[in-house]
Amino acid sequence: MTQFTTRPEITGTFGVVTSTHWIATAVGMSILEKGGNAFDAAVATGFVLQIVEPHLNGPAGDLPAIIHSAKTGKTQVICAQGPAPAGATIDHYRAEGIDLIPGNGLLATVIPGAFDGWMLMLQEHGTMTVAEVLAPAIHYARHGHPMLPRVADSIAGLADFFAAEWPTSHATWLPGGQAPQAGALFQNTALADTYSRIVEASEGAPTRVAGVQAARDAFYRGFVAEAIDRFCRTTEVMDGSGAKHRGVLTADDMAGYSATTEEPTWADYHGWSIAKTGPWGQGPVLLQGLKILEGIDIAAMDPNGPDFVHTVIETMKLSYGDREVYYGDPLMHDVPMEALLSPAYATERRALIGDTASLDLRPGTVPGYEDQRARTLSLLDGLGKGAVYEPTMAHLSEKRGDTVHIDVIDQWGNIVSTTPSGGWLQSSPIIPELGFCLNSRAQMFWLQPGLPTSLAPGRRPRTTLTPSLALRDGVPHLSFGTPGGDQQDQWQLVFFLRHVHFEPNLQAAIDAPLFHSTHFPASFHPRTAAPGGMLIEDRVGQATIDELRRRGHDVTVTGPWDIGRLTAASRDTQGLLRAAATPRLMQAYAAGR
Repeated sequence: MTQFTTRPEITGTFGVVTSTHWIATAVGMSILEKGGNAFDAAVATGFVLQIVEPHLNGPAGDLPAIIHSAKTGKTQVICAQGPAPAGATIDHYRAEGIDLIPGNGLLATVIPGAFDGWMLMLQEHGTMTVAEVLAPAIHYARHGHPMLPRVADSIAGLADFFAAEWPTSHATWLPGGQAPQAGALFQNTALADTYSRIVEASEGAPTRVAGVQAARDAFYRGFVAEAIDRFCRTTEVMDGSGAKHRGVLTADDMAGYSATTEEPTWADYHGWSIAKTGPWGQGPVLLQGLKILEGIDIAAMDPNGPDFVHTVIETMKLSYGDREVYYGDPLMHDVPMEALLSPAYATERRALIGDTASLDLRPGTVPGYEDQRARTLSLLDGLGKGAVYEPTMAHLSEKRGDTVHIDVIDQWGNIVSTTPSGGWLQSSPIIPELGFCLNSRAQMFWLQPGLPTSLAPGRRPRTTLTPSLALRDGVPHLSFGTPGGDQQDQWQLVFFLRHVHFEPNLQAAIDAPLFHSTHFPASFHPRTAAPGGMLIEDRVGQATIDELRRRGHDVTVTGPWDIGRLTAASRDTQGLLRAAATPRLMQAYAAGR
């Protein structure tokens, strides 16, 4: 029986919302109270997160969502990961003097996906109007919200760079030349105006669905796309390469884009079926990890002991090794997902887990992909060392961006798990008439041809964004996820294993000490790795830490509450709802009744 949790596990029957900011969670709950469903609530929550966590996500970012509709009985993926623009070719970037796509600036931009993903969710599954779901975000942008300390610190750390190189960002984030103070009200009236114009475009439509379509058109084929096109054509800005570049994103790229719905990638584990995105996201690494661990008696281990930590770390090293070689946009490159999730392959990979830490990157060999494996390993051998596992502006300051997460379940059994990201204030200069900036997701492409993640027009970058939705005995039951870049599926795997085998209380499973590997190449610029490296919270205990070091792990011990930012929600067959949120960073909150 659980003795203590940092917060209560929220329980009820009406609805639950959990997200990475308390204001956004409260907004989502208010939408449910007004009669909206989980999809309406998720959309409103997501747009508010753009306002209160602008260092973590924005309207021009990316959005993967895994949803379950009680009406249709289907579990599906909404893919709002924008692809590379038509002008984003390896030859063009090489001609610009680029050999590794920088982590910021206009060359790092792909087509914005987040706005259309939210609108697709609202249009096909919601019940409310654009005006209703955008009203809270417009309010907080226009009238102000309390600035998070981490946002204030990020802005202060970039103040000189903004003043010298990104003046539009300086004008937005340091109004009057003054950095905002933590806790003070902060306004972004330009973004409020943008969303108000989109609402106006939607209000003349004859139906709710047509109104949502009008909003999508205003963004992708109207004034927003025109402003983005103009900014990219006329603005040359400094980026992490040390030189100034214009973007290649155009209004034509915007006009041709729309978010899509597709089938999840699935894997079974001890009576559970877990849904993840396709290999255009890193989500299948969690599924591969579960298939490997399925043949190991995890339940017999101490969940804070060295056997558990060592086994999970070594498993994720193997899964992420395969990510580097095989994952990419399956619409443009053949990804052998069936082979990677097969029992025979899992057995082969499981046999590689020894008693000591591996210091080698060990992707498996799938027949027919030997050349691809060799070319990828040759490329990765030339990378630098050191782990950067979240978006960073380390060439300017130590302030990092990241991601947000939302889980919503309503009284009817609709479920949303979504991990919006991109368009961070650190990543790209503000487009002044819009009040937001573009994304930097193209940094996950390679400029070497012939790989699943080589830069190519129309190709989706292999994102790190990875929400989760799990069925228990065939019934949709659990929604969970976390920010954290390359760490997302590592933290989610630890949480899921503990919940399945040791701890039914969601809050207790989230509170438990977390850890992750830094062994494999990071997805973010400068794409480095720390072979054998791992981080672990000190609450796990000195005996476990000492034993992990004895087994050869390069262990970095963090503070007691420094790793992981999970949220989760569940619904049982009787309609009882539960929700929880991490106490780490003191921002995330769950609500429900």
